[in-house]
Amino acid sequence: MARILFLVFSGGGNLPPSLGIARALTERGHEAVFAGDPEMIPRMKPTPFCAIEFTDAYAQLDLYRQSPFGRELCFLSSPAVESQARTFIDDEKPDFILVDYLFLAARLAARRSKRPAAVMVHMALSHVADAFRGIIEDMSSFREKGGFAPLPPFEEHMSSEERVIVTSLGAVQQGRAASEGAGNIRYVGPALEMEADARPIALPWRKDDQRPLALISFSTDPIQAAPDLIQRTLDALAPLDLRVVATVGRAIDPDRLTVPANAVVAPAADHDALMAAAALVVTHGGHGTVMRALKHGAPTLVLPGFIPDQAPNAAIVAELGAGRVLGQESDAAAIRAAAEDILRNPDYRAKARRAAGLFGPRDGALGAADEVEKLLARKAADEPA
Repeated sequence: MARILFLVFSGGGNLPPSLGIARALTERGHEAVFAGDPEMIPRMKPTPFCAIEFTDAYAQLDLYRQSPFGRELCFLSSPAVESQARTFIDDEKPDFILVDYLFLAARLAARRSKRPAAVMVHMALSHVADAFRGIIEDMSSFREKGGFAPLPPFEEHMSSEERVIVTSLGAVQQGRAASEGAGNIRYVGPALEMEADARPIALPWRKDDQRPLALISFSTDPIQAAPDLIQRTLDALAPLDLRVVATVGRAIDPDRLTVPANAVVAPAADHDALMAAAALVVTHGGHGTVMRALKHGAPTLVLPGFIPDQAPNAAIVAELGAGRVLGQESDAAAIRAAAEDILRNPDYRAKARRAAGLFGPRDGALGAADEVEKLLARKAADEPA
């Protein structure tokens, strides 16, 4: 069986799909090892996987000081991180490498190692390609200003020599031909793994309470913490005849919020259980949350933030007719009006349920594991007897 090294970025929605793929592979007898930024380490503790920290994650942070996302860009692209990734690959001697799409420093190290590798994209690739192109150009510019070699251009990062495994719905991609596996891209479906703290929670309402359920779920990533937005959304839904559950992540203290009588707030919860019963999901537009809501046929109100994939994810919801989109600056009255529209108009629910039919019977993590095993089999076939 193979030893597989995951080189990952601990963004809010990046780690859970990687954990799902690792679980699927280990259930087939393979071994998974993770290496990532310092923020990843505490999130790995509840998992069965070994986790290695990039201690040089921010060693060259001065190169990126001009960007509000300097820490993230430094980890994703700095030469120091690239060098440490090469060291990890040499030390771990993996049979296969899986690397996050935006983790360009690790992608360069994986290419230079000459070991079999593939790229994981936990987003709707065709919808976010333009934003990715801009991010890569920014990271390359910071490296050049520091006297280091620029990054390869976007088109090279889509090279046909490198398998790209996309854990998103091929059916909603703008380039529909790629959804069938053209070239180096494989759409395997969303990998909707939940982290260990996403457990069922006890709800305070009677089992015979017939009021519709609404879920508020904004990002768990500390960089996106938005207590004011959560409060406005709670205030918006407070006068409505609803039961409201808000999950606020690890960066917001629930005690900072004024919780209305019809709501309960928790750091985390089992979103599958809640969305299966939800009449409304209100979210920031993270890929995992949007895909999970669509899978459960839950109408969605999306208030996308500044992370590049959130507006494109909101556009998917709008294109499918499965909900509405507002700006994050919207006041409570506007959020309430949009929520009421979704709740009163059965078309949103009907189209959300139709969108649920786009999902296959298997989680995308299983499809990703299939792709890895195909590449491992190809490697074995190419090796001399």
